[in-house]
Amino acid sequence: MSKVNGFVGRRNFLKLAGVGGVGIGASAVGNVLLSGESAVAQTPTTVTEEKPQPVNPQAALTRLLEGNKRFVEGKRLTPNQSKLRLQETAEAQYPFAAILGCADSRVPAEIVFDQGLGDLFVVRVAGNVASQTAIGSLEFATAVLGAQLIVVLGHARCGAVVAAAKGDPLPGRIGVFVEEIKPAVERVRNKTGSLEENSIIANVQYQAEKLGESSTILRGLIKEGKLKVVGGRYDLASGKVTLLT
Repeated sequence: MSKVNGFVGRRNFLKLAGVGGVGIGASAVGNVLLSGESAVAQTPTTVTEEKPQPVNPQAALTRLLEGNKRFVEGKRLTPNQSKLRLQETAEAQYPFAAILGCADSRVPAEIVFDQGLGDLFVVRVAGNVASQTAIGSLEFATAVLGAQLIVVLGHARCGAVVAAAKGDPLPGRIGVFVEEIKPAVERVRNKTGSLEENSIIANVQYQAEKLGESSTILRGLIKEGKLKVVGGRYDLASGKVTLLT
């Protein structure tokens, strides 16, 4: 079986995606693969010879938390943002971690974790919802690109979570992703304390659970010890990321 960065290659990924219960549509898989085809399918000799080893989950998490600490303390290194890095990542990408984050403009993952070009594979959708297309993207990040860590990153005062807690009718397609947050809200509706804050935490945990439950690919990597999924809460005021258990 051909591999890229220690994991299944594009052709075998397509085979895996065809197995029942993956939890993503064929069109979503096709779009994700096409977008990354240049990194996976082109210049195989160069990429294979020079590709780095995958970063294990704990080391990846440590790197993220250290970067966030620098950000909070105002000591950012802004790594991997040079012209040379730009040229390197034009040939191939080997992100050491993947982030499923909220689309909120105040939570840019590369900045709050003090990382650079090619370091993070970031999927952002309002409410950090593990939608089918988001799951497909994360399958690509892990099974093909070799990221061994996924961080589901929620944040304080998340508008999508607040909307889910209120339950009011919403215009257009806003209600589509809000509906995917409501099961998390119901888990804590009768819990003491702030419904908003409890729901933000519950939503991170709920979406993290969905990743393994909805994807045979992600679940398989977790069982093999090649993937870890963790949750985190970002504080808008301090910039600090706190891990959730």
